[in-house]
Amino acid sequence: MLKSTALLSASLFAIVKGQGIGTNLAETHPSLSWSKCTTAGGCVSTAGSVVLDANWRWVHNAAFTNCYTGNQWDATICPDPTTCAANCQLDGAAYSSTYGITSSGNALTLNFVTGSNVGSRVYLMASNTAYQMFKPINQEFTFTVDLSTLPCGLNGALYFSEMASDGGSAAHPTNKAGAEYGTGYCDSQCPHDIKFINGAANMLNWTATSTNSGTGMYGSCCSEMDIWEANSISAAYTPHPCTSTGLLECSGSTCTSTCDQAGCDFNSYRWGDLNYYGPGMTVDTTKPFTVVTQFISSTGTASGTLSEIRRLYIQNGVTIQNSVTNIPGLTTYNSVSDAFCKAQKAATGDTDTFETMGGMAGMGAAMARGMVLVLSIWDDYAVDMLWLDSDYPTTASATAPGVARGTCATSSGKPATVEAAGS
Repeated sequence: MLKSTALLSASLFAIVKGQGIGTNLAETHPSLSWSKCTTAGGCVSTAGSVVLDANWRWVHNAAFTNCYTGNQWDATICPDPTTCAANCQLDGAAYSSTYGITSSGNALTLNFVTGSNVGSRVYLMASNTAYQMFKPINQEFTFTVDLSTLPCGLNGALYFSEMASDGGSAAHPTNKAGAEYGTGYCDSQCPHDIKFINGAANMLNWTATSTNSGTGMYGSCCSEMDIWEANSISAAYTPHPCTSTGLLECSGSTCTSTCDQAGCDFNSYRWGDLNYYGPGMTVDTTKPFTVVTQFISSTGTASGTLSEIRRLYIQNGVTIQNSVTNIPGLTTYNSVSDAFCKAQKAATGDTDTFETMGGMAGMGAAMARGMVLVLSIWDDYAVDMLWLDSDYPTTASATAPGVARGTCATSSGKPATVEAAGS
């Protein structure tokens, strides 16, 4: 469940060499069970847990002085990236009271605003020190969600990213915290707001972007499969292949030429079915529903090439087939494939970076290597989430193919507004 809160043993002064582990609060991962099902064996429950991403954590030195406060690094503790990583420690998280993250059985709730905290990002764990890895080709992934209180401008997301199972600690020994403390994040947008990348502080050229965040010189790139990006108004699923393998630390133009940042999305509203998803519609977002995503193999086996990604919904015991495209210049499709992606780019006039960055085969190659499950709730300081639920780009005619993505106003989604409403 993803919702907005308004609706929805070491010495105390031990010095840890490297991006270390703090001692103020013991890290206790919230439990989260999940099931793996087969035709022959039925469903077997697994006792898992989730871990909070390192970016949200208190980072301090051995004397408990902040390494990072608000949107700035401490110049004394962090004179350079290597020294900063050696001086700083990631501490345990108070999941419920500070971050609004709670779990019960196989249900997870992420509140949007809790006190001064905004949003969160968590990963499914296989053990206390390793992420659960998924290789979903020739399988389906299913979850049930309640987005009834998630308004315009918010995004309750569930997706796969090609992160290292240990959070990058083996490849970068200065990262002592590892997966246990949520390190090693990357995605196809090559985000520059990650505070530590590959065991070093991303502090060079740091520029504040809000009262609590900023961006550094380096980005953190990897392939990403967005199974679900949604609020109560709009939803999309989107593969984003990259030409790199695993996490690539990028700078300059490499950050915009390595991954398919636009992706090949299937948003029912964007592709012409205006009454399919939303309050009171075919998929009624005022009530919980189940999302089914099928990763089809070219050979019908897990070793085949990813050829198609299908979507189904289940609500009130009824299986709902995906919507079909209905816009000028786009042949009828109801799933994501190389043919659909090529056709949608032609219909909208968008550059086909999906094919350039590897297409379905590239996305499948990342899946075959293994990906981490990410769950998050967030708002958008860049473009107010208009790319998901409104007309975007705002300079284009709303009647042009692919511009209208939902019924939210182009003035909606301002972080200041949605954060105030969520407090």
